[in-house]
Amino acid sequence: MDQLTRVKLAVAAAEYGGGNSRVSQLARRSGISGFSDMFESLSTGDRDQVDARATALVSKGVSAALIGTTEYPQSLLAIPGSPSFLFYMGADALLSCPGIGVCGSRDVSSEGLRAARACGAIASQYGFTVISGYARGVDIATHTSALSSGGTTVLVLPEGIEHFRVRRGDFAEVWDPKRTLVISQFAPGRPWSAGNAMSRNKVIIGLSLALIVVEARDCGGTFAAGSEALKLHRRVMALEFSEVPRGNAVLLERGAVSVGNRVELSERLLELLDSPDYER
Repeated sequence: MDQLTRVKLAVAAAEYGGGNSRVSQLARRSGISGFSDMFESLSTGDRDQVDARATALVSKGVSAALIGTTEYPQSLLAIPGSPSFLFYMGADALLSCPGIGVCGSRDVSSEGLRAARACGAIASQYGFTVISGYARGVDIATHTSALSSGGTTVLVLPEGIEHFRVRRGDFAEVWDPKRTLVISQFAPGRPWSAGNAMSRNKVIIGLSLALIVVEARDCGGTFAAGSEALKLHRRVMALEFSEVPRGNAVLLERGAVSVGNRVELSERLLELLDSPDYER
């Protein structure tokens, strides 16, 4: 299936599918034919609008992965409730490369910020793609560190892909679209919301061999991401500082692996390289 058709079907699902849960159920039951049937059921006027929107997105380099197509990441497909489609642009090979998720507070401490940068650099050193949510604080520090270290990174947006902009500052200085993939599970024009930020965590988890929790309170998005990853039986590494963040401590009690320094992080990543889940 060509790029324009995939984007067209994704736009139709996003704009007229009646919500991600309904579309996801249809896609898992009927595969790509479910998307095609949905598009064909639209009025002529609606199909024309979808065609125009899709053509504009493709002209900007946007593509789409749908459940039932080879582009859709198998690791994400294994997650219950995974989105039925993903819009993306950039280095599309990163959809299937082994990655490490990193999450943490927007209002991160200086110690947490240094740790986030170390996580991006060390994960890149071992050949992992660094996956995070493109928020200020831990996320953007990790993306920036991965790129400045010569590595690759995936930006999982909490909004539609039409809202993506290269952030000013350090990230803009290292920005490289050949080593970066931008992903959104939302309708292209959908604005940011707290709910989006929470639900996009599942994509970060699904694309990652392990999730590193840099700094989490005992509530909020970072703690929820770590808890969800543990519930889904994904590896979770929680950093320990001189004063362990409360959320990190709770995650450690629930089964996360402790990482206290660079050496320990390297050891945990080397373990992943030897795991059966790792495929280059």
